[in-house]
Amino acid sequence: MKNILLLSLLVLTACSSQDGGQTGETSNETVAAVSDEVARWEAQAANITIIRDEWGIPHIYGKTDADAVFGVMYAQAEDDFNRVEVNYMNAMGLLAQAEGESQIFKDLRMRLFIQQDEMKRLYGEAPEWLKTLMNAYADGLNYYLYKNPETQAKVIKRFEPWMALSFSEGSIGGDIESISINNLENFYGGTTKMAEALRDLDLEPRGSNGMSIAPEKTVNGNALLYINPHTTHYFREEAHMVSEEGLNAYGALTWGQFFIYQGFSEYNGWMHTSGRSDVIDEALETIIEKDGKLFYQYGEEEREVTVSTETIEYKTDSGMASRDFTIYHTHRGPIIREQDGKWVSVQLMNIPLTALNQSYTRSKTTSYDEFYEMMRLKSNSSNNTVYADKDGNIAYFHGNYHPIRNTEYDFNNPVDGSNPDTDWKGLHPVEEAINLLNPGSGWLYNSNNWPFSAAGPDHSPKKEDYPSYMSVNFENPRGDHALGLYPGINDFTVESLIEAGYDGLLPSFQRFVPVLKAAYDAAPDENLKEAVDMLVAWDKRSSMTSVETSLAHHFGNELFRYQPPRGSVGPYDSYEYAEKQITGDQYLAALTAAIARMEADFGTWKVAWGDMNRFQRNDSSIRQTFDDSKPSYPVKLGSGRWGALASVGTRQYPGTKNWYPTSGNSFIASVEFGDKVRAKALMAGGLNKDPASPHFFDQGEMYGTGTFRDVHYYREDVDANIERQYHPGE
Repeated sequence: MKNILLLSLLVLTACSSQDGGQTGETSNETVAAVSDEVARWEAQAANITIIRDEWGIPHIYGKTDADAVFGVMYAQAEDDFNRVEVNYMNAMGLLAQAEGESQIFKDLRMRLFIQQDEMKRLYGEAPEWLKTLMNAYADGLNYYLYKNPETQAKVIKRFEPWMALSFSEGSIGGDIESISINNLENFYGGTTKMAEALRDLDLEPRGSNGMSIAPEKTVNGNALLYINPHTTHYFREEAHMVSEEGLNAYGALTWGQFFIYQGFSEYNGWMHTSGRSDVIDEALETIIEKDGKLFYQYGEEEREVTVSTETIEYKTDSGMASRDFTIYHTHRGPIIREQDGKWVSVQLMNIPLTALNQSYTRSKTTSYDEFYEMMRLKSNSSNNTVYADKDGNIAYFHGNYHPIRNTEYDFNNPVDGSNPDTDWKGLHPVEEAINLLNPGSGWLYNSNNWPFSAAGPDHSPKKEDYPSYMSVNFENPRGDHALGLYPGINDFTVESLIEAGYDGLLPSFQRFVPVLKAAYDAAPDENLKEAVDMLVAWDKRSSMTSVETSLAHHFGNELFRYQPPRGSVGPYDSYEYAEKQITGDQYLAALTAAIARMEADFGTWKVAWGDMNRFQRNDSSIRQTFDDSKPSYPVKLGSGRWGALASVGTRQYPGTKNWYPTSGNSFIASVEFGDKVRAKALMAGGLNKDPASPHFFDQGEMYGTGTFRDVHYYREDVDANIERQYHPGE
């Protein structure tokens, strides 16, 4: 059997599709090299212990950081290799090789920024310690494929160390994904128009909540951190990485990455929320053609456009095919579309080596000062960071990648690329960003809202003290919710922080229901009287048994249909618009439509929230198919769209009448930093993709009710809760 596996690996090494390799004759030297590689993997695996606790969570113990990386990659592949591979197929622009022609322009979008030769060059320039970790990352995945030949990779038959640089920051949607695929297709000559995502009822605000509580507001006099990312469900693995070189980090990591993205050590903890800082700019380029070459105007200069060819392979019914694209770059970045007869270039953060350095270094900091120094790497463009530590510090960082711009120009729209004064002027130092340390309020939070209410009205940063581009978003209902909740609590514990994070208030309806009532009073309709009276009397809190919660979600969704689509007008506050611009007649029409829809689906509009809002996992697919006839659990959580802190993105799906959450609360943890760190956590559903695994959906019912489990951080606790202990490969 081992010889068969060695031969299989040999073929994979020779034919790795992402390297464009060609099959050749197998030499004795190659067989020997592969055998040596396997021996090296096995030797390293012997230094690594994986302990799975009663929830299937992998606790990785190694002599070195590289051992911990090898082990956590192996464990991730065990739990869901498909998600690991899909993330790298997406990051490297290889999706079309698995999914066909429809993904060509999505792949092209990634290839405009992530190019293999550049990633290989950066790998060669990496510091030795980071290169060692990248080697271990690839080795852990390749060893898994070697030991589990039944796992059939779709495209990436062999992982290379440089691939880690293609996916170096753990956000659910990176900056690159903000670029319109339709615009790319229009510019680069597509033959089949791809549709952008349709605007439907699932307009759940994507992002997260992070809360830090200072010692003076806690029962035990220790700082607390609440980790509450809102992603699609099953987007991250939960794991614990420990080495004898000082690594001891627990939390959530995005499938395929080797660092704890949102988590904690015994020294400190970090939670990321989507930042909404303006870090992406477009420029209108003046293109000049001379002697068969392209140039662009830049002040008095005519700079040559960088022209290259990118080949996108894609799957067809008869095998693989490919398309060649001629792509263009200026010094700012790639050309992504055309506007008013000019080419448009885009400039955004693309420093993967620095980003990977920061992402890993974060997990080994032991104090606020070390954490602050790590932030000086300035490679987090899309996220804010909420922080707490055992010294009692709480802090907030509004990103750490902020281009310096001349504020005389309007960077909300494409600027004149021929004017050098519109170029970025470097990056703001961390000291100039919107940060908070130990505010007098004793608490701070972020919910993807603006940072100017992060610690309450008297202790937050002031908007006028910063360039407008550092924060371009509005306050949001979750922010309103937090502002009304946290100041009044002075006796926080791990448990009460969870209770606060699950507070059921839906503050948007505190705004909308009075408008509805006024509209009804102006034009009474007996058919709506009972529903209006119920909503008026309702405490505006989500609960399993609440009929009002179900009605309000339907009503709110119908109400928002009267808002202008995003992009059709300038930026606006959706909630202020709904409260002040949507007419009374439209409010009544929205309630009428909501009632009609519920009666059509359920036979009555009096449906309890837990009866229609259900949590279900049927298979290992990334895109779930839901079925009302199959088992599911009730979910008490409401939508963050209406201000729920513990929120879910929930709606109907084809063929269903029930609503099914697919995003929102994912990995949640409440952490206390004292003499010893203590935490409780919850993961949406379960860790393992296999429906036959006991950990496929073992946290499903707990998720619906918000029932947390103890985190096993110290070795004695892990040893007391062992389900399985093994070395990778066993």
